[in-house]
Amino acid sequence: MVLQRAPQQAIVWGYTDTLNVPIRLTMNNKSYYTMSYKSFIELANVSIWSVTLDAQTDEGPFQIQVTQPLANGSMQTITLNDVLFGDVWICSGQSNMQFAVSKMFNATIEIENAGKYSKVRLFTASTAQAYTPQEELLSIGLRWSVASATSVASGYTSAVCWLYGRMIHEGLGGRPMGLIHTSWGGTDIEYWSPPEALKDCGITESNQIISAAKDQKSEEKVNVVLNNTVLYNAMIHPFTRMVIKGAVWYQGENNANFNRDKYPCTFSKMIEYWRAIWHTRTNSITDPLFPFGFVQLSTNDRTGKVVGGFPWIRWHQTFDVGYVPNSVVPNVFMAVALDLRDDEGGIHPRNKLDVGYRLSRSGLAVAYGYKNITYQGPTVASISVASDSRKINITYAGQMSSSVELRNPNGFEICCTSKPVCLSSESVWATATASQIQGSSLAISLAVPSSCILKPIIGLRYLWRETPCLFKQAAVYSSTDSDLPAPPYIHFF
Repeated sequence: MVLQRAPQQAIVWGYTDTLNVPIRLTMNNKSYYTMSYKSFIELANVSIWSVTLDAQTDEGPFQIQVTQPLANGSMQTITLNDVLFGDVWICSGQSNMQFAVSKMFNATIEIENAGKYSKVRLFTASTAQAYTPQEELLSIGLRWSVASATSVASGYTSAVCWLYGRMIHEGLGGRPMGLIHTSWGGTDIEYWSPPEALKDCGITESNQIISAAKDQKSEEKVNVVLNNTVLYNAMIHPFTRMVIKGAVWYQGENNANFNRDKYPCTFSKMIEYWRAIWHTRTNSITDPLFPFGFVQLSTNDRTGKVVGGFPWIRWHQTFDVGYVPNSVVPNVFMAVALDLRDDEGGIHPRNKLDVGYRLSRSGLAVAYGYKNITYQGPTVASISVASDSRKINITYAGQMSSSVELRNPNGFEICCTSKPVCLSSESVWATATASQIQGSSLAISLAVPSSCILKPIIGLRYLWRETPCLFKQAAVYSSTDSDLPAPPYIHFF
């Protein structure tokens, strides 16, 4: 297993059937002493104990021994072997997070090479639900395991979680990584949210939804009744005593057609309350603004014509700003994935390598403060309409770059009716073609379609489709790192 490294202190806890019994924990030639006490959540005949270790700069491996006296005068000892100190990341969400390494493109190579990363440790919670917060997992899918061909090939190892953790591990020069995977396909964000978060968003009723693994490719589709908060209770809360570095999230497909307009609130409040609860339950050790990364929704529709709910969820994932990090929710980072079309994969694109790469670049920059690294595509700095209303000029801010790559002229649409009509009707949006502005490597120009000339320009949107382009054929990319596309956006004048 992996515990959180310095400068944070790791917490080790456990249970005993005796109240007020002395507990001794020994590690690295030092002993820590504590007493068992009653948990604030009622557990029959169970008392809890907890030890806060000194901050560990040495990665180990270490052996941890925990000893308690028994009523008959003997001593009981539990031993944890091969414990490393590094960074602990929570990986959660729905089926694109649950998507196994064995199903991704290049799985054979990834699995064959897994043994090279023995300092990456894996743990997976089994899917479970509960109506009250649980102190312990109801079941475990994969116990703490060293990364190997066997553990990485198991159906329990998330491709996105593994690739993110492996690439962060490499980017940090081999720092140990503890990857805790806890996800469930076909689930709404409401299931993963503490009740306080939902209340803040005006969601007080528990919406019973029948889930049939509806966005999973699964041979076994079992109907399950899920309610608000039940996955937080069973699959997140049990980890909140553990000091962590941060979390990564891949979810939103289910909310494309359910509580979609509330997603800016439900997503931001879930992050806020996860952070607050982890901070409180780890005795203020876990950062109250711990880094939170997410994958912006990838693709779905095979025709490339459907607008659907995905574009709005992508926008709402950025809290209606269009990019992260931003001032709305601090210390958040993302991977853009809408250009990774996979027609056979449908809603589950099998190219997870690019997702892992993009997310890890963002993580290194935001979570670890790497300065000289390109981690996101160009973002819009300004938009202006020419005086004759025949051109729209867009200037980008190129992160670590003085130019943008215009890969093709497509993906831009203009609306020239009224904002309510633009928001309610797809037929009023007209295609605009882009070209690079001569003498400016950060600006592009859109030719206003004939239907909008001499009319007031009301709205502009970019990549506003469930599947907006062919594979890696979005219009705008970073010129410094051609694998990083500009995120989608919508703008009203």
